[in-house]
Amino acid sequence: MKERRSVLAGNRAIDKASFHGIFKFTAHGSRLTILMQTKTEKDQFEDYLHDASNMHGGTAEQLFVPENEAEVSEVMGKAFDRSVAVTVSGARTGTVGGAVPFGGWILSLEKLTKLQIDVDSMTATVGAGVLLTDLQKEVDAKGLFYPPDPTEWSCQIGGNVATDASGARSFKYGSTRDYVKALKVVLADGDTVALRRGKAFASDGSLTLLTERGNKIHAKLPTYKPRNVRKDTSGFFVSESPDALDVFIGSEGLLGVITEIELSLLKKPEDQFSGIVFFDSEPDLLAFVNAARELSDTNRSGGSASGVIDASLIEYFDRNALDFIRGKFPETPEGKAGAIYFEQETSSENEDAVMEAWNALLEQHRSDMDGSWFAVSEADEKRMREFRHALPVAVNEKIVKFAQRKVGTDMAVPDEKFPSFLNFYNKILSESGLDHVIFGHIGDNHLHANIIPKNEEEAVAARHIYGRCVAQALMAGGTVSAEHGIGKLKSKYLYVMYGERFIHEMAELKKSFDVKNILNRGNMFDEKFLVV
Repeated sequence: MKERRSVLAGNRAIDKASFHGIFKFTAHGSRLTILMQTKTEKDQFEDYLHDASNMHGGTAEQLFVPENEAEVSEVMGKAFDRSVAVTVSGARTGTVGGAVPFGGWILSLEKLTKLQIDVDSMTATVGAGVLLTDLQKEVDAKGLFYPPDPTEWSCQIGGNVATDASGARSFKYGSTRDYVKALKVVLADGDTVALRRGKAFASDGSLTLLTERGNKIHAKLPTYKPRNVRKDTSGFFVSESPDALDVFIGSEGLLGVITEIELSLLKKPEDQFSGIVFFDSEPDLLAFVNAARELSDTNRSGGSASGVIDASLIEYFDRNALDFIRGKFPETPEGKAGAIYFEQETSSENEDAVMEAWNALLEQHRSDMDGSWFAVSEADEKRMREFRHALPVAVNEKIVKFAQRKVGTDMAVPDEKFPSFLNFYNKILSESGLDHVIFGHIGDNHLHANIIPKNEEEAVAARHIYGRCVAQALMAGGTVSAEHGIGKLKSKYLYVMYGERFIHEMAELKKSFDVKNILNRGNMFDEKFLVV
């Protein structure tokens, strides 16, 4: 039986038998303070072997919990020397298995919690382990605004950057990428690089970076073209001459470990007008969405001096979703074809004009004005947000009862292809006879069709339907992942989307930064493309 000894860390007893490997102490009289936790007993890091994807089979040799960039660098340096795989762990709220380790070490960034707000420059400097909810609270208290709003606010900012997280407000404000001003990154060999937007760009399809140790990294970027969609997190970012920052944002931890982020902030909106409106007819609902989207796009592009409508989000709930959520919100009207949740920021100068414009648009498209809900107080706004966030939670609660895994789509298609793609969703899902709901970011032509299998037979059928939805989205010029990334669960679909040539190009980019392929193995593409 292993001897179990304890040392003091502050006033807390620590079981020394569970701490090994990279393990530091500093003396303070008769006390010892642990600077970095290292756990080697599986029962002590069981929670780090899975994430919100419910992917099974995670395993690891040990867990490291560094408190600063230097300790992250030390872990990576030792892993590189020993050719040990390292899986970076954040809040593990991802749905594609990106944080699930299959061997090697786990590197948790949860203690990188620096959080500084500079009101004058309207920036936030945060450690990778800062929770989105904590950032939002601090930003709001300073009278500022950070737009990205993934459904799960318990996520960490480092993970948001690594996956280019977005959420409902991306319709107006874009994704995390649009707010990143600077990054600090620890590379696979423990070297570091500091990146600031506008300082380094790719040229002629290649990117050259100088590390803190004076090493030069030269990397060729993939040659595929961006998809004509409003949201896309499928593979590495590409553009004609991308900023070096953008190569790392959304790279799912394959190129380096993000330790610190500087974010740009906006002024907090004075007020907002919002509503959840119900429709008896799906054609009327879709016509309303199309009109609201076009008016918002035109207003933001300056195409109309008299433009009033400028939605920050346009969200959709199908008939099944309304039936599903009625248990938590009994006031939800019955027999409706669907609902739209919209928001728009307002000021004292334009509030009346905004309300009149939305009312006119809703009447024009025959919404159920009497049965719909409009926010007239902060309590109303909170209730509407709870309505939006309650649906995915309720779906997850139900799937757990069946001991199955939810099958949820994350595809987006071009504007002109969306009506036919929604028709495809409705047809294939209704014909399947499987329980399902469709909801999400209709303003971005990006909906989540969630299938809820009750047994293994239905689970097999659900996965088959998912594959057909992927094929349909790709035929429409869309993407296999609009916001959740690829992780381990969707790598085969990324292969279908891009083909072997472009997957090889992605792999070559990774090898330029991680020659031994130790960082986040299995994410984005199969390891066979990374044989070294």
